[in-house]
Amino acid sequence: MDGAKPKISDHAPTTRSREKPSGDEEATAELKLGEFQDVPTLTLSEARLLINAVIDNRKKQRKVDETETLIKTQDYLDVFARFKQKENIEAVERMLSAKQELERFERSQLGSLCCETAEEAKTLIPSLSNKISDQDLQELLDDITKLRHFVE
Repeated sequence: MDGAKPKISDHAPTTRSREKPSGDEEATAELKLGEFQDVPTLTLSEARLLINAVIDNRKKQRKVDETETLIKTQDYLDVFARFKQKENIEAVERMLSAKQELERFERSQLGSLCCETAEEAKTLIPSLSNKISDQDLQELLDDITKLRHFVE
């Protein structure tokens, strides 16, 4: 061996090429959700509340099949759901539902991400840019944050 280091091009690729999504769904400046455009959506907190209610109901009927996927989903929602109390989840939903100029997807994202600033929200959810003023969005985010701090 001559001690020469192998060139990067001598190694196998470290990533696989990705297949393009089959639909035209995009959550960019222009929201394109295809067949999911007008589908009701949930925040992570709402999903947690719903799944836990279904599981509790099934436990009462002794019909619980706790699969690995269900357990992992519950664990994920326990970590990432911003609101745990039903009253606060409902309060956030009422605040978000009042913003009819926003798509359901956008409202759910706002309730799940709990951004601190309008700039952050518009960066993470680009389709908000031309739908709501920074001031109105900041007021909404501040109201949501108050509920989070009230719980913590």
